[in-house]
Amino acid sequence: MTLTGICAFFFVLAHRTGWSFFKYVPPLIFIYAVPMVLSSVGALKSQSPVYDWMGDRMLPFFLTLMLLKVDVASAVKVMGRGILVMMCGTVGVILGAPLAYWLVKGHLEPEAWKAFAVLAGSWIGGTGNMAAVSEGIKASGTDVGLAVLGDNVVIVVWLPILLASKNMSRWFHKFTRVDTQRLHMLEQIETADHEKMACTATTRDWLVLFFLGFAVTWGAEYVSQFLREFPPVLTQSTWKILWVSTLGLALSMTPARKIPGSHEFAMALVYLFVARMGAMADLSGLKTQAGWFVAGALIWIFLHGLFCVLGAWLFRVDIHSTAIASAANIGGAASAPIVAAQHNPKLVPVSILMALIGYAIGNYGAFAAASLCAWVAGW
Repeated sequence: MTLTGICAFFFVLAHRTGWSFFKYVPPLIFIYAVPMVLSSVGALKSQSPVYDWMGDRMLPFFLTLMLLKVDVASAVKVMGRGILVMMCGTVGVILGAPLAYWLVKGHLEPEAWKAFAVLAGSWIGGTGNMAAVSEGIKASGTDVGLAVLGDNVVIVVWLPILLASKNMSRWFHKFTRVDTQRLHMLEQIETADHEKMACTATTRDWLVLFFLGFAVTWGAEYVSQFLREFPPVLTQSTWKILWVSTLGLALSMTPARKIPGSHEFAMALVYLFVARMGAMADLSGLKTQAGWFVAGALIWIFLHGLFCVLGAWLFRVDIHSTAIASAANIGGAASAPIVAAQHNPKLVPVSILMALIGYAIGNYGAFAAASLCAWVAGW
């Protein structure tokens, strides 16, 4: 009840007041930080059977619903080679994680590789992927806290760069040898290609969504118990999340994708799960590791940026698509539309589709990054 109240309070506050403050410090920060502070002073439990239930049942449920709206075909149809740049950025996150961790690991705790894995989930996909990875590798509250801290510090630095990159278009297009035909296509693009689900969900829709969420959760849990574990990353929990991701993507290719309300329902549960992560966080480890972890994250984002630029050069892609591709990775559905609006407002709908693709590949990519970081840590 307390966690639900905290989530509702900050979203209602942001909506009712319209304060511009929340554009720079989104409600998500408070949804994580307030339970963390309350649990550290003993006003909220840091361990509870409810938290275990949320990890076992609610997380795979919202992952299923979150993936229903993924529409790879529509994104590829509009962005074309821009999707390849996004994939290059994803590779940059996966390979940059172990390198950044290796550079700073001497100043971090032995298990801090898990914090890099959790942050990889956010940077490839979004908050839901961050939650999924943290549960899969059983990251500690300290590691999750480091990931949240690094995520928010880096986005403050990276988002203005992506927004300002529009001014570099002439130099960038000359460097990447982008053809004028592509630039013309982006200017003439019709946003009608993006399917907008504006209808209101009915009782039938909610019941179908509940059925799909629970069915996929049960199916993934049943299959994962027969699969071999390869600790510390590929555990039964990880297998379960990967199967949920696969089944959710499979459903997105069926008429289930057209069921209204699935994304909104999923995101509400994601925020509730973030509050749960905050309540379980441990502040003690943040004091000694925060500075070095943020330094590693800044190195890491630089490597991601290099891979995006390399992808743009290889595939001759414009600065607008490149910036949106990076935002879809690092900031997800919250930041990609902001960057798209700055570069080309017509690309706002497709930027959301690209962010949804990030959700789709986030768990797979983040667990790959986790395996590399674990290897660097000496596992």
